[in-house]
Amino acid sequence: MPKNRDMKMLRLVLTLNCALAGGHLLAQDQKLPRGEDRVDVPAVGDGLCVHNLFQSNMVLQRDRPIRIWGWAAPGEAVSVSFAGQTGSSSAGDDRSWAVILPAMAADGVGKTVTIKGQKQTLRLENVLVGDVWLLGGQSNMEFPLHKVEHGMLEIVSAKFDGIRILTLPRQGGPEPKQGFPRLHEWSGFFNRHFRKGDWDICSPSAVHELSAIGYVFARRIHMAAQVPIGVIDASIGGTTVETWTPTPVLESIGTAEVQAKLTDWEKKVAEFDPQKDLETRIQQHHAWVENRKKRGEAIPPERQLPSDLRPGPAWDQNRPGSCFNNVIAPIAGLEIKGAIFHQGYNNALGAGSAGAAMYYQIFGEMISAWRRAFNNADMPFGIISLCTAGEMQTPENYLEMMVNEGIYIRAAQYQTFLDLHQSGDKNIGFASSFDLRRPWYHPQQKIPVGERIAGWALATQYGLDREIRWLPPMLTEMSAEEDRILLHLDSRVYAPDRGPILGFAIAGEDRRFQPADAQWLETGTDARGRPRLDKQVLVLSSPHVQNPIHYRYAWGRNPMGNLKTEDNALIPFATQRSDDWKIEEVPFEGFEKQLSQREIRRELRLDDMERRLKEARTFIEQHQEEFEKARPAANQ
Repeated sequence: MPKNRDMKMLRLVLTLNCALAGGHLLAQDQKLPRGEDRVDVPAVGDGLCVHNLFQSNMVLQRDRPIRIWGWAAPGEAVSVSFAGQTGSSSAGDDRSWAVILPAMAADGVGKTVTIKGQKQTLRLENVLVGDVWLLGGQSNMEFPLHKVEHGMLEIVSAKFDGIRILTLPRQGGPEPKQGFPRLHEWSGFFNRHFRKGDWDICSPSAVHELSAIGYVFARRIHMAAQVPIGVIDASIGGTTVETWTPTPVLESIGTAEVQAKLTDWEKKVAEFDPQKDLETRIQQHHAWVENRKKRGEAIPPERQLPSDLRPGPAWDQNRPGSCFNNVIAPIAGLEIKGAIFHQGYNNALGAGSAGAAMYYQIFGEMISAWRRAFNNADMPFGIISLCTAGEMQTPENYLEMMVNEGIYIRAAQYQTFLDLHQSGDKNIGFASSFDLRRPWYHPQQKIPVGERIAGWALATQYGLDREIRWLPPMLTEMSAEEDRILLHLDSRVYAPDRGPILGFAIAGEDRRFQPADAQWLETGTDARGRPRLDKQVLVLSSPHVQNPIHYRYAWGRNPMGNLKTEDNALIPFATQRSDDWKIEEVPFEGFEKQLSQREIRRELRLDDMERRLKEARTFIEQHQEEFEKARPAANQ
């Protein structure tokens, strides 16, 4: 949310068919006050106007009725013409009007939308008909193309007239918005302005700041399907799943975890005192100035004594329902092809098992709410699971790295996909990103992620299911047999480097997980005496776990895990588990004492060390005699 949400903004209202600055980054010769937005076209203008979704250079959704809406004087007759079709309507008492034109086939030739009122005529030029995809989530979806690995190669070749781009601005406040402004938006994080709210033709300058995942997704679909593609980037960094869900939906869920979240926010909003907040900021300002003076440092002229009353938690972007009200509600009713969603980081910040449970309770309801917002109960929705962050999991720190809320969020995302997929939802998609390992919480491996989710879309929505594999290998049956667990899968799997299969852990009743050895099931021998292997059945075992009953896979925030489909698609086996044990249900002191995550990690660090010492002793016992025979001098 922009820091200047309560500051008076300069409004320069332009006509809807004027030429605005191209690209998303503010041109260097356009000077705006630091920290202040400038609105060029308001969300709702005076006189005859059209919703800011509808602009020159946009893409309208094919094969579905085309609904265009806006505002005019009460009772004013409005007609809309496009591609030989004309519809009419009259503005209501609230000034709103809407016209629905018949569905049209894809058309890559730009045409003009003409909107006529009693005294005014608006024209939207170079409008295409194709597929419109919505990009949702937080900063890893928002992460710009120019910052990712090989991003500049994508940028210099981003010359596609048939791809059109719209990045939505942020808005604030607790009430649903009717529309969005077209503006120069100030970013305190990047300390500069960005152009938001305009449809742009795909070009190197336009995609420079665009979502890397969104651009690669659009490029692949456009190249394969040969239809115009519009992408609307609605992602906002630092946001949670509950802010993207309508408040009435959250209130209807009724679980203890969701209700606790709502109650907590109600308390924050009710207890916030704007005057006390201002007094605190004034005190902090004086202390800051005094410290600067003591160090002999100048006071920057832009650093002024606070005087504004802030709205506080009521306008917080993560207040439940806020982003839905300010980003999704303003564009609800638009006909779109589908959405892809990449989020989860801010739901994995210290909430423990209750936070992961809440995520799972909400996520499926959020997807349904988005489908309702766009009038399509079967709207394609692609889930990209939470990406990696932090220290990599290795054999040395394996157990310690199993303690992180992000893993549980990732598993909840996959389980949500499974629930919908297994219920017969043919338009739910999924792509893992954990195997593209990077230590930063903004891993710059975005291009492969965009390719993966594009594979789902092309296979399920563009008739390429025979050519493209997208489904991850799925568990069909699990059984425990004395000292091992058998996992039956729906497809053949392997480790692409032909090495050992990594990433599984198993545990018995004591809940003490240990890394598992994973092998394909031997079903006999062939004519040459070689073992026959069933590559759809995995056998998990560990000398450190007697009578295992549960498994986990890729159970780390930056996990080991190399199991993929045995084909060139290389689709990862998703993060998952068979147990339902909570983070806090630690296998120490008979499960009676719940430890903090720091204490849990310390205990598991000792378990890692104990296992490694046992393995070292076993290695010495097995090889000491051999070594002494080979190197007699070593004993001297």
